Amino acid sequence: MSEFPGKFLGIDTSNYTTSAAVYAEEENTILQCKKLLPVKSGECGLRQSDAVFHHTRQLGRVLKNLLIKHRDIKAVGVSVRPRNVDGSYMPCFLAGKTVAEIITYTCGAELFYTSHQIGHIAAALYSCGRMDLFEKKFIAFHVSGGTTDCLLCTPDKKEIIKVELFSASLDLKAGQAVDRVGVMMGLDFPCGRELEKLAEKSSEEFKINIKLKDNSCCLSGVENQCAKMLAQGASYEYTAKYCLTFIGKTIEAMTERAIGKLGELPVVYAGGVMSDKYIKKMLEGRFDAYFASPEFSCDNGAGVAVIASKKYKRKYEKC
Repeated sequence: MSEFPGKFLGIDTSNYTTSAAVYAEEENTILQCKKLLPVKSGECGLRQSDAVFHHTRQLGRVLKNLLIKHRDIKAVGVSVRPRNVDGSYMPCFLAGKTVAEIITYTCGAELFYTSHQIGHIAAALYSCGRMDLFEKKFIAFHVSGGTTDCLLCTPDKKEIIKVELFSASLDLKAGQAVDRVGVMMGLDFPCGRELEKLAEKSSEEFKINIKLKDNSCCLSGVENQCAKMLAQGASYEYTAKYCLTFIGKTIEAMTERAIGKLGELPVVYAGGVMSDKYIKKMLEGRFDAYFASPEFSCDNGAGVAVIASKKYKRKYEKC
């Protein structure tokens, strides 16, 4: 059998980013390369057909920068669906799946499939220095343009991490709210960083009462309220801070509810929205909380590469 450790390639073709990463297990280092999909000014996203097209154009360039430096890949991991649940499917992940299969067929490396969501959680564990949680129970939040999920995570022989949905947004997702409010202000998609910069210029303190429905939240109200604020002449800075405060308070309320019902477990925050410094400041210190750094919060292949290393070792460790 092949000796441990080794190098592992991860590929993720989400709806907004073409990304790949190489995880060198022995050094515990990750080298990643990513490129955002182009979105026209004033728009809040892409059609799936356009996403597949842009991934097809960008994958070669993204992978070239990594594979020129790392040819001794033991296994390739690739995200093939948004979440590990029945019916979870998006065409954009076919681009990465096809390329990953071609690479393994030609170089003889192992191939392992996972989900975009598991990749986000694994990247967060790597980034915050809590790789030990792969073997423990913990709570994870995946907060992005496609999800606002609170998940109970437990070790799993097949998938490495088993996730069970505890709560979610019942309508608009947090990332959608950020981007829709940002586009109202003329910001380019994705709007998170620019909205954060605007919020930092406001000294306003908002008292917001968050109401959950069976542990889950609703976020469409924040979009409507921000639209009303702007129509009434509120400044962009004021509105941006209200938007992020509302989202932060919502995640805080969901965390409190999860800990109250699931127990005093570590809480790991993953996903692009959780890279916002303002929201992070609202949450850290309140819980046993861990955050991915910004480069590992947004869509990336890093966590997928880590999952590939875990699955490879699991397959051969008893040999």
